[in-house]
Amino acid sequence: MPLRLREKIQAVPRQDCSGIIEVGDGFQKALDDIKEYGCHILQVFEDEFGPGFCYSIGIQKTSGAPELIVIGLQNQISASIINEYNRRTNMGELFQEDTFYDGFLEGFPVIFKKIDKKHYDAYLGRALWLYQGDNFDVFQLIYPTTSGIWPWDPEAPESFINSNPALYSNK
Repeated sequence: MPLRLREKIQAVPRQDCSGIIEVGDGFQKALDDIKEYGCHILQVFEDEFGPGFCYSIGIQKTSGAPELIVIGLQNQISASIINEYNRRTNMGELFQEDTFYDGFLEGFPVIFKKIDKKHYDAYLGRALWLYQGDNFDVFQLIYPTTSGIWPWDPEAPESFINSNPALYSNK
């Protein structure tokens, strides 16, 4: 997969994490947001290489929990999910892989899966900068369709699978 060097940021309503910077603002805003809110949220727009996504930087530095990437949902929803995750990790909640969690996506459980480091270059440019390498963990938030179908279910629509690519190893 080509490198996704297309991190463009737009304003997204937020509660706990700031994290919206304009291209060209440099990286100081990200550092300031991490200090003030515990993380910074970056948005990458959909393009010919894949769906849009949002991801956090700074959560592992401030709470010790993995960073979070949310792929294929609307930007405001993704930012809200990351804010909730940041809030809960800062309150001491620990999240485990392959466990169902409520409270992130109204009416639907979600699962967290640790992504493979082989995807870091393509998806997590600013996180690689912040951590000065790949010495950090990232969860991918996995969610079902509105019919309750998960991406790994045999009946999962191809469009759903394509909008939420698996960055994790299938165990």
